[in-house]
Amino acid sequence: MTVISPYRQGPLARVNPVAKLGFSLAVTLGLLLTIDWVTAAVALVAELVLLAFVGLPPKLVVVRTAPVWIAAPLAGLTTVLYGRTSGTVYAHWSLIEVSDGSIALGAATALRVLAIGIPAVLLFVTIDPTDLADGLAQVLRLPARFVLGGLAGLRLVGLFVDDWRALGLARRARGVADRGAVRRFFGQSFALLVLSIRRGSKLATAMEARGFGASTGRTWARPSLFRLRDWMVVLLGVAVALLATGVAVAAGSWNLVGAS
Repeated sequence: MTVISPYRQGPLARVNPVAKLGFSLAVTLGLLLTIDWVTAAVALVAELVLLAFVGLPPKLVVVRTAPVWIAAPLAGLTTVLYGRTSGTVYAHWSLIEVSDGSIALGAATALRVLAIGIPAVLLFVTIDPTDLADGLAQVLRLPARFVLGGLAGLRLVGLFVDDWRALGLARRARGVADRGAVRRFFGQSFALLVLSIRRGSKLATAMEARGFGASTGRTWARPSLFRLRDWMVVLLGVAVALLATGVAVAAGSWNLVGAS
């Protein structure tokens, strides 16, 4: 089985996973309160500056964040074409209408996707699932049954690539794979879904049989400590959110979501 291990070197490797989640959550909440390009742009620039000091290889950053860089322009373009119309209208065709308001909203949407997605992806890269489970159970005091179930499910995600490859070879050997690319994809996807459900059911039964679902107190092999540096990471996320919000308010572009 081939499993991509998280990057376990550099300053981020020594930070508690709960602190990384706190950083991402603080920035995300600050960006979700408003829809304007200034807040998202300031947050994105601050995140890129911080990223330069965490020691992640450029190749890793590019590869892991590629889906975010692809999704952000697509989301922005869709908003430009179909977003709320205001100000000068530059193009109009059927349901498509490009105006000052839709362009500003599209830019804000694209920047928000980047500002939320990039830190979330990169922080997750440096998190070991077992360390995350230890932090959730010992620091946040989440129920052990929930934490262990989530850890087991996360461990199974690494098997999807191997399962997909094995299913493709098995279907080809049986002569059921040469019926069109689209039909083959959906058929193999359904087979992977069935296989995942069966494996998950067996794993759940085995964990129950071994007492993982017991309501008694559970001990943990590795202690998860929340140190001063972890609090600093969380406060750093709060600082990024406050900085972005403050600059947007000063510029007069901050716009509370849902406000008339």
